[in-house]
Amino acid sequence: MSAFSEKSRDASDAVRKIGEEIQEKPDGKKEAFEKGGGEAKPSAAPASRGPRLASPTLGRDPSVEAPPSRPVSVYRPSTGARPASRMRRGVRYRDPKSVPQTKVPGAYPWHFDITATVFWIGERPTARNPVPNSRSSWDTAWMENFGGFDTPDPAQRTADFCPKGFRPRLNPFYVALPYNDCVNSRQHKPEAERVIPWFRKEFKAPGSSVCKGKWVQIFYNGNYCFAQWEDCGPFTTEDWPYVFGGKLPANRSNKGAGIDISPAVRDYLGIAAGTASVHWRFVEFNRVPVGPWAKYGENNPFVNPAARPKSHSPSKTKRSAGSPARRTISKRDFYGP
Repeated sequence: MSAFSEKSRDASDAVRKIGEEIQEKPDGKKEAFEKGGGEAKPSAAPASRGPRLASPTLGRDPSVEAPPSRPVSVYRPSTGARPASRMRRGVRYRDPKSVPQTKVPGAYPWHFDITATVFWIGERPTARNPVPNSRSSWDTAWMENFGGFDTPDPAQRTADFCPKGFRPRLNPFYVALPYNDCVNSRQHKPEAERVIPWFRKEFKAPGSSVCKGKWVQIFYNGNYCFAQWEDCGPFTTEDWPYVFGGKLPANRSNKGAGIDISPAVRDYLGIAAGTASVHWRFVEFNRVPVGPWAKYGENNPFVNPAARPKSHSPSKTKRSAGSPARRTISKRDFYGP
């Protein structure tokens, strides 16, 4: 017998022996023998990483939670942008006050440590709030157009941040800020063009507000929320140095409140008391990520294309019907300027 034949027989015997050993082993150990690893070892449970401070950036920082693997589409007026991330609940974001502020197109300066109070459509006047909220500064039939009473009672609200019993016809994520750009339905205030950064870009006609519907980004206790500016207050409608500048609120009532937030904003941010200290800033519509604020309302540009700001009208570039342009939510969207 040749040396080659002897080697072939030895190899066959070795393979047969391994096969017999596999059959004698329990199923749970078979894979280890097939890979030549000997006895199978139970896999160790992954070590607990503990809570991590996440950021909505797409960077490579190992301390930052990875973005969703399947991005969602968000409307953007220009083309050529990349997919956008969906806003994530339960993620704790860094305080923008602790991050260097840089100028970013479509995002305006932050107002830090501002007292927020809760108000709602249909609220009756009280000693602290003498103005009824069945109408707003820009809508004389606000409650009717909303579809009903926006109850602040958490037990009477849905998991979708809406009042129970009806589908809201306006965005339930709304705020009030202490400035009205209009004198009446025919005339703007004389300083409006000078102090409102987007006035010329959004101007439609005399007396047509360029502030109504503007998006606001709010930060509280590690969480972000987005809402539309739909009323004026608290307590004044003349405080443009605060709203558009770097001044503190002129109001001194209710702990110097400088912004009113709706029950939906309150619940999304997890504000338990009637007041809270928040940071807020204006953002353009194309800086707003997908979230519960994108679901309802004829005044909502996510829902109604006709409600999109004048400067964010669809591009003339051809694309398939019903296909919104896409964009990326970056770290700068949340922290700068």
